[in-house]
Amino acid sequence: MLSLTHTDEGSSVEEYLRSQIRTIADWPRQGIQFRDITTLLENPQAWKKTADVLAQRYSKMEFDRIGALDARGFLIGSTLSYLLDKPLVLFRKKGKLPAKTLCVAYDLEYGQAELEMHADSVSPGDKVLLVDDLIATGGTLLAADQLIRKAGASTLEAAAIINLPDLKGADRLNATGIATFSLCSFAGE
Repeated sequence: MLSLTHTDEGSSVEEYLRSQIRTIADWPRQGIQFRDITTLLENPQAWKKTADVLAQRYSKMEFDRIGALDARGFLIGSTLSYLLDKPLVLFRKKGKLPAKTLCVAYDLEYGQAELEMHADSVSPGDKVLLVDDLIATGGTLLAADQLIRKAGASTLEAAAIINLPDLKGADRLNATGIATFSLCSFAGE
């Protein structure tokens, strides 16, 4: 993981953001440690730090669009779209977008889902930064990359607030050539 700048309090950004994320045991089912970013979003200083660090990282990179994953990725994506003056591409669950879409099916832990994007939201040759709240198994981010490639474009990187390394999503993304970046990580599921 990239070394992050320090906050005024002397702790690293990663330590600070980890302290702002609530863990809820056994939700949505027994054995899961749910990492809840709503506590981070409720704290204006923590949300500003999150947005500032991401904007600083991506302000120096060349890319064309920001792809935001349904639903918490929309918060990150729209904020970065505003700060970096980049068009926003929404990746939604099937049936949620009103115009002509591209669609891909992908595997979930227990079953399948379908992800869509508007067919005209990405142009051939575009580079797209994908953003979501966390990288778990990587399935939804990989599906978004498939849609980007269907449109003749490419993925710059997959970025998230949280990485869950035990679920190997970042490893799966990296194995397919997609670089990953996260602001903090939590061991365990």
